[in-house]
Amino acid sequence: MRLAVIGTGYVGLVAGVGFADIGNDVVCVDVDETKIARLKRGEVPIYEPGLDALIETNVKAGRLTFSTDLATAIRAAEVVIIAVGTPPAADGSADLSAVFAVAETLGKNLNGFKVVVTKSTVPVGTADRIEERIRRHTDQPFGVASNPEFLKEGAAIEDFLKPDRVVIGSNNARALEVLRTLYTPLVRTSEDIHEMDARSAELTKYAANAMLATRISFMNDLAVLSEKLGADIERVRKAVGADPRIGPRFLYPGAGFGGSCFPKDISALIQIAQGAGHDLEVVRAVESVNKRQKRLLFEKLRRHLDGALEGRTVAVWGLAFKPQTDDIREAPALVLIRELLEAGAKVRAHDPEAMNNVRAVLGDRITYCENMYEALEGADALALLTEWQEYRRPDFERIKRLMRTPTLLDGRNIWEPQELRALGFWYTGIGRP
Repeated sequence: MRLAVIGTGYVGLVAGVGFADIGNDVVCVDVDETKIARLKRGEVPIYEPGLDALIETNVKAGRLTFSTDLATAIRAAEVVIIAVGTPPAADGSADLSAVFAVAETLGKNLNGFKVVVTKSTVPVGTADRIEERIRRHTDQPFGVASNPEFLKEGAAIEDFLKPDRVVIGSNNARALEVLRTLYTPLVRTSEDIHEMDARSAELTKYAANAMLATRISFMNDLAVLSEKLGADIERVRKAVGADPRIGPRFLYPGAGFGGSCFPKDISALIQIAQGAGHDLEVVRAVESVNKRQKRLLFEKLRRHLDGALEGRTVAVWGLAFKPQTDDIREAPALVLIRELLEAGAKVRAHDPEAMNNVRAVLGDRITYCENMYEALEGADALALLTEWQEYRRPDFERIKRLMRTPTLLDGRNIWEPQELRALGFWYTGIGRP
């Protein structure tokens, strides 16, 4: 098929490359001329394992191109995929201005039946509003569909090419048929494609993210309780996750969740519910717990140092919100760093991929270290925020020699407390006695 993917952010770029890789002709469009110029030169604006190689392969094969000409891309496509940003507005609701701008342009450039697909995460009812805006400008036939993505950053290519499920929502039978055909090469059986109306598909995306976030916040809340009771949340987690009705995934306590999806989508879902006259009490609690959890390491360190943070040096390992990405949106590390700076502490930071993104936000307020051990020189404490593989088994004797005081704050529970305490470290994790 001939596809136009509008937006070359995380969702749009992965989707465009993935569709091209299974044989479709795809043009990825963006209003950002600099980004498109970089992509044409083979420079990938985000870090996602395997994405650069896949772009190179499909560009060479002639299946993937990049453009800023939205009108031409629309006229040449059979399927137009909207994957522009929907950032949170001041009240937490999703800002749909970019989505509706694309819809207006679509209406002015339709030249035959096309399927218009929203991959951006949008409030329930957005498909209806897109259809209304397109119809203002054209009598051409078209179908609008919701096709939410469920990609995990760091494993997005695998998730796209081997999805555990595909959700397609539309009230247009022809649009459903086209999208079913588009996705058939990616699924094992037809049962992996879940067809429904557009509103149900839009809600499915929010519901999935809210459920995963709920599991995380529930375990984080229990972790705080575990410390107060002298229990070990890691033993609790393993035993609870052994129940096949529950399972072990997304039960890992830590310093809070971040990223481009969970915080934004939870906030938007709360606003959607309020607009419908319903209070999602569980989801509000998930959001509240997560905000508190992001401050936990700072409070632990402040108590340990009796509030004397001014002039102290704190090393931070891990700036991205999770491993295998350079995404720092809503990252717990940024919350910790800002609180440390406000308290008068100095910060020396390391991350394998995300330091340039943090530098763009914080500038020279902190020291960026190319080597993980360099960040420890003269440090009064080390806080681990992202469980990159290289942080899992470091040289702890070397760490102790480099630090001014051997203080470790393990925000992901990846180290063994007894081992480190035996080496002379003051250690604290999340929910561990």
